[in-house]
Amino acid sequence: MSLSRINASAATLTKNRTEDSIVPLSGMCATCVDGCIGMCEIGKSAYRGHEVIYPQPFGVITTAAEKIYPVDYSHFNIMGTAVGAQGIDADSDKAIFPAVNLEVTFGHDKGIKFRYPWIIPGIGSTNIAKYNWEGLAIGSALAGTGLTIGENVVGMDPESVIKRGRVVDTVDMKRRIKLYKDNQRDGYGAIIVQANIEDTKLGVQEYVIEKLGIEIVELKWGQGAKDIGGEVKVRDLKKAQLLYERGYVVLPNPTDPDVIKAFERGAFKEFERHSRVGMVTEESFAKRVEELRKASAKYLFLKTGAYRPADLARAVKFASKYKIDLLTVDGAGGGTGMSPWRMMNEWGIPTVEIHSLMYQYTKRLADRGEYVAPLTAAGGIILEDQIFKAIAMGAPFVKLVGMARSPIAAAMVGKTLGRAIDEHQVPVYVERFGNSKDEIFVTASELRKELGDKEFDELPTGALGLYTYYQRLAQGMRQLMAGSRKFALEYITRDDIAALTKESADVSGIPYVMDVDKEEAEKILDS
Repeated sequence: MSLSRINASAATLTKNRTEDSIVPLSGMCATCVDGCIGMCEIGKSAYRGHEVIYPQPFGVITTAAEKIYPVDYSHFNIMGTAVGAQGIDADSDKAIFPAVNLEVTFGHDKGIKFRYPWIIPGIGSTNIAKYNWEGLAIGSALAGTGLTIGENVVGMDPESVIKRGRVVDTVDMKRRIKLYKDNQRDGYGAIIVQANIEDTKLGVQEYVIEKLGIEIVELKWGQGAKDIGGEVKVRDLKKAQLLYERGYVVLPNPTDPDVIKAFERGAFKEFERHSRVGMVTEESFAKRVEELRKASAKYLFLKTGAYRPADLARAVKFASKYKIDLLTVDGAGGGTGMSPWRMMNEWGIPTVEIHSLMYQYTKRLADRGEYVAPLTAAGGIILEDQIFKAIAMGAPFVKLVGMARSPIAAAMVGKTLGRAIDEHQVPVYVERFGNSKDEIFVTASELRKELGDKEFDELPTGALGLYTYYQRLAQGMRQLMAGSRKFALEYITRDDIAALTKESADVSGIPYVMDVDKEEAEKILDS
């Protein structure tokens, strides 16, 4: 059985002519007919070439892999119990699910605190991020969770001021940080600035630390969606030339006279901007950590992707050796604003497998008494059961889960509903709840009371959408944790989940469900 669907996908706006008769190995129609207009990826590639490598249309979508991996988090179930409680008195009047504490503190001085155990682990220079930043920043800040400004934001900003190869002023970066900080409450949450090779050359992290008051910066090795640098598409010739001048790889070369002529006559409509791939060495890593600490970074994070196991081992060991405050590990199949579609489906270590290795490697160091960095587990997580399972899989080292596509989706839906409310065109599907912001969004009354009428009325509905989604996740987590009698995150253990298949048990080291509690059950029966 093929685990991949190839040659036709909504992601690349392609399809088969004979949809009921497909060759499993190739994904081609069983009969490929002379005269077909070419709706599949082969056909579309015959006239649009490399454009078909990427999900489309760029700028208004996020994408994640369609590949069916042999093991995922649905292959595990959460174990509940009827006995006792941890983190609260074992009293039915006290051990109620609203009493579950979801707060997380971490960092070398325990100085970072989140209301909920999740973070957006890097949303950068794609249009989908820029157009929804208001909702993402304000919603995350109000909820008291983390938000990471991803790679290339400064380099992509036409209004950035760069002198002698270093950034001295920005517009977009300042806007993104301000939107978060202006809405942060009671010290909960954090705004983090990530950097890749181009950002490092531009001095982005030094700039945000010195000029914009950023305390947390993140080194980026990669992500789950791809094993190359970040990409975007650019439809403006002048901007493509600006990015080329700033040192990015831009295809085709926007300074080539023949390319300029071809673009102007409409032979193609988009340039591709690519970041370079990193070259990790311990020496360069140690040097960069030292530079950032000298620049007064209070906390240092590291994010890595679904690279081969040896690279994961490097990330775990370097994070330990150089006292990194948070290590994020992103599994294959994860979402993105733009990545090569086949790469997204066919490279890397899938989420459950890489999270299992992450646990094994971290435990190996911990058992020797070495420092281990708090972990974020990322890769296709969207709902509270997956959050619980990912934390349990990596317990006690996993403190957070990373989510990006689902928060963007919540912010986009909130924004879309706000537009519909303003235009008095609320869809029938939604209209049954009402026609106003206060009626449609279930958290509106709570936020109106907290913020006051004026601030609430100015609140963008994208932020309200994200905040409301987060509240749902929080209540769902509290219910699952109460069912397992775990009333704070620190009490979740690997024993709180069971593998439903032998294969998932072998991959993860989590006991097969028929073996869970076997000895204890026998003792009870024989007592």
